[in-house]
Amino acid sequence: MDETQEYRPKIKICGLFREEDIQAVNEYLPDYCGFVIDFPKSHRNVSRKRAYELRQNLRVEVSPVGVFVDRPLDEVAELLKYNVIDVAQLHGEEDDAYIDALKAAAPDKEIWKAFIINPGDSKEEIEEVFRRAEKSLADVVLLDAGYGYGAVFDHTLIGSFRRPYILAGGITPDNVSDALWSLKPYGVDVSTGVETDGLKDKAKMAEIIKLVREV
Repeated sequence: MDETQEYRPKIKICGLFREEDIQAVNEYLPDYCGFVIDFPKSHRNVSRKRAYELRQNLRVEVSPVGVFVDRPLDEVAELLKYNVIDVAQLHGEEDDAYIDALKAAAPDKEIWKAFIINPGDSKEEIEEVFRRAEKSLADVVLLDAGYGYGAVFDHTLIGSFRRPYILAGGITPDNVSDALWSLKPYGVDVSTGVETDGLKDKAKMAEIIKLVREV
């Protein structure tokens, strides 16, 4: 980053599935909010129809992101083309051919791709993840520790990474400021870190968004 540029990190609150979640993001205005779509393994899972319903009440200042794990390309493209979501975030085995086809189907939308760094991975395994992420055709990459479980990987490993990224995995109000100041990612993606007993906590959402805006 050019030292003369002002650093303004983005924040995404992910895993919304209740009307009160939408009300909270409408009040505190993160840059993005995420819907986990057609992934039943997650307790935050919503159907495409439910994502559409929730999106109808979302303020225009907040961009909706659909989070997918190995869904058929035409399903994802349809949600992009009909403006149910502004961004498709891919968390499965989607390769560059999939990303390229999705871009062709919805050329005015953003495609994000998550790359998972497991806390127990070796240095060599992590370096390989970084190599794949740096070469990805996605508009933005995420460096994540899993699938919304609140796990954290060793952030000091990111020092050699050579493209803008969103930091995810275990981000909370307690550690977000340090992560932003030390790493300067493009943004942060938060889910478990703003929940209490598996549900989005309005006070935690307000706190973390405030902390990001203060950086």
